[in-house]
Amino acid sequence: MTQTTTYDPSTQTIQMEAVMAPEPTGRAAPAWWRRTLLDSAYNITALVLALPAFVLVISGLALGAGLAITLLGFPVLALTVLTARGFAHVERARIRNMLHTEAPTPRYHRSAEDAGWLRRAFTPLTDPQGWLDVLWALVTFVTAIGLLVVTTVWWSLVAGGLSYWFWQRWLPESDANTGLAELIGLGEGRTTESLLMLAIGIFALLTLPLAMRLMALVHSSIGKVMLSSRAELQAEMSQLHDSRDAARAAEAGALRRLERDIHDGPQQRLVRLTMDLGRARKQVDTDPELARSTIEQALVQARETVDELRQLSRGIAPPILVDRGLRVALVELANRSTIEVVTRIEEIGKVDPHVETAAYFVASEALTNVAKHSGATRAVLTVERLGDRLVVEVGDDGVGGADIAKGHGLAGLDQRVRAADGSLVVDSPAGGPTMIRAEIACGS
Repeated sequence: MTQTTTYDPSTQTIQMEAVMAPEPTGRAAPAWWRRTLLDSAYNITALVLALPAFVLVISGLALGAGLAITLLGFPVLALTVLTARGFAHVERARIRNMLHTEAPTPRYHRSAEDAGWLRRAFTPLTDPQGWLDVLWALVTFVTAIGLLVVTTVWWSLVAGGLSYWFWQRWLPESDANTGLAELIGLGEGRTTESLLMLAIGIFALLTLPLAMRLMALVHSSIGKVMLSSRAELQAEMSQLHDSRDAARAAEAGALRRLERDIHDGPQQRLVRLTMDLGRARKQVDTDPELARSTIEQALVQARETVDELRQLSRGIAPPILVDRGLRVALVELANRSTIEVVTRIEEIGKVDPHVETAAYFVASEALTNVAKHSGATRAVLTVERLGDRLVVEVGDDGVGGADIAKGHGLAGLDQRVRAADGSLVVDSPAGGPTMIRAEIACGS
């Protein structure tokens, strides 16, 4: 679920509406009748793909195993794995296009660019996904036969049962022929037989969508497990690597910024404080009044240095966040803002400290940007927990135009959020309003 924001200039209010996010596939779900036809087509054509895949793969495995002792079998096995990979690509496309569900393609092993032809030829044999493709080609042949049988029988029951009343007149009559109605004790005659067949046809028609869907899911589930499960694992690993890189970049950026701030601020003040105290020590004997004035200036420098160090400490771990929790820290942050900030903070329960810290800095950086760059007169800070995600939103009625690529602290904020296994979305069209939304993983 996402939120859309509308700014009303006449009332200077921000209105938020919840809307459902689109399906991951990006397509609308087909009507039930079209869904049934697609499932039926998927079931019937499964054997069209599975039969040549089974024949080619089983033949390649047998030939490769037989020739393995002469070393000629290994190129044959590599070619067999590549053949299975080709059929696997077709099956993933069938799942995506006919069943309207996700079937990502995993990354296959690739030889180095400077590798020789021999290593390139044997690379497919070292890829676990390639052997999963081979196993799928062997297993799917069995399920494809079952799909064809069930689909053919079910459609035959629908077509035959609903039309039996029409074409039964051409069936020969004989005392030796016993109909189904008579066999199960419902009676004799064409009328009884016709009504029974009609009932069977109606039952088959009503259960057809469920039967086709069930068979399609059984077959496609095997394909998704063998052909796409590694892709999901690879995506998770890639996300972990990205989060790690983002954490390193955010930490390095924070350390550089802290070092620069200390050098430009407290360090310079401490140098001046040292010089003032040294000058006051020389002035004590010759001019006590001037020494007293110099010491007063040094005290002012010391207080300002302490205040600046306290401000810098907020960038490491805000004391109020550690001592009193996220809700109080956010309320205090909103109260310090130079513009009006409306807070809507729901009960979020217990979350890890790094999640609280990331959420705090999202709100802090976003409100700082609002005050400095947006020209807004009012902002709304919303914090809520949706399942295993902590959502922080900051909306304003400013001029818009904010973009992560433009900087203003948003790029560093994006790194910090990704380091906490989250995502940051900035919606800021020209003319406003602006909505910054961060979703941070906080466990179940």
